[in-house]
Amino acid sequence: MPLNTCVFDAYGTLFDVNAAARTAANEPNREVFKEVWPGVSNIWRMKQLQYTWLRSMTETYTDFWSITQDSLDFALETHKLQNDLALKERLLALYWELQPYSEVSRVLEELKKNGIKTAILSNGSPEMLSGAVKSSNLYEVIDEIISVETVKIFKPSAQVYKQVENIIGCYKSEVLFVSS
Repeated sequence: MPLNTCVFDAYGTLFDVNAAARTAANEPNREVFKEVWPGVSNIWRMKQLQYTWLRSMTETYTDFWSITQDSLDFALETHKLQNDLALKERLLALYWELQPYSEVSRVLEELKKNGIKTAILSNGSPEMLSGAVKSSNLYEVIDEIISVETVKIFKPSAQVYKQVENIIGCYKSEVLFVSS
């Protein structure tokens, strides 16, 4: 069967997970954060992944927004910034508006022109994903947003990937999955 669907992971593939920390680091009165933001951002992302893996293995699902907050708490504490509540609030607000990588719009538009269905399959909650797609003006080039919320388990569970077939109505042999 020919390829007719291209499914993208959201965070780290379409959306730059470092964008929130980078943006905050360049705002006024963030001199301390400006020095450490790459480390905070890297730990924040790594903990998001680790927490989702642990939650899947222990079958103790919680939404990705809670995991994102817990991961940021860990990253800020690691860098002795846990008492900067304004910074934490700002980083969390910016996470709802993560910017896409520069080539994303062009690639998605090209796929659509060639008759390929496009979708997001992500650990993110539907609200988080909709916020990122909306703030990036990608609604025109994304056909479907699929979240793990439906099955209440994180990737790499096979249940998550099965959603693509169920929701889009295609065979897995027709799908290209793109991550990072």
